[in-house]
Amino acid sequence: MNRIIGIILIIISAASFGTLAIFGHYAFLNGMDTYTFLSLRFGISAVIMLGLLYFRNETFPKGKTLLQLIGMGAVGYVGQSYSYLTATRYASAGLVALLLYLYPLMVALLSKIVFKEKIGKLKITALGIALAGTMLTVSPEGGKLAGILLALIAAIIYSVYIIVGTHVMRKISAFQSTSVIFASAGMVYLGLMFWTGPRMPSNSSGWLIVLGTILFATIIPVVTFLAGLKRIGPTNASMLSTLEPVVTVLLASFMYGDFLPVVSLIGGALILASILLLTGSELFQARKPEPEGTPG
Repeated sequence: MNRIIGIILIIISAASFGTLAIFGHYAFLNGMDTYTFLSLRFGISAVIMLGLLYFRNETFPKGKTLLQLIGMGAVGYVGQSYSYLTATRYASAGLVALLLYLYPLMVALLSKIVFKEKIGKLKITALGIALAGTMLTVSPEGGKLAGILLALIAAIIYSVYIIVGTHVMRKISAFQSTSVIFASAGMVYLGLMFWTGPRMPSNSSGWLIVLGTILFATIIPVVTFLAGLKRIGPTNASMLSTLEPVVTVLLASFMYGDFLPVVSLIGGALILASILLLTGSELFQARKPEPEGTPG
């Protein structure tokens, strides 16, 4: 049952993260720049999470765990988001997204090295299907070497973030970890915002976009991802997260009235097939007793 809950949490996380590109698009149309948008996103989210932490009567992380969480926020989240957004200046959004979604493969390899996690044929098959589906969904085009390298760096950083998160989440709750991660990322982006000059929302619609981003594209997806990661392990969590580009493509089609090409529909179907395959495997595993210390 714990594994089933983990699967549901990761699917919720991926679907919620899929809204970020839409919120970001409207935020930039409203006059905000990257640093202001991300500063408001993480700063306000941190305040909300710290309030929830207080009302839940949970203690603030300390010692080595605190330092690891600060690293996840200030280095992991900031580094990944900056590399990803900068990469889109030198390469197509499709190519950047495809390269970022190499991270499930990287996570699987790191999990095998760090946690000695067994990766069976079924997982390898599901991973291959998910990567093929992502390639078709994002419709990659060409790009400069700088964009390709930055996108790969973003994938590497996020992979390490997930591995570190797997270790940290064994000690604390999703609320404790998320509070520190948001606060750390928010402090970095706050400094960058004032260094470059803040560009706040120009009207009430802009603030609604910020609030929507905080709730649906930040707090919900990060809390559910970390909680799901704790239950099903890094490889499964990263593979299920490939649902995110499907949600983004569908939302963009609905919001902007774009017609979805057949290749994107096929890609989405492949990703959903990989999720069903992995979910079926997890449901089967849920019926079997798990050896102590085995992640995922």
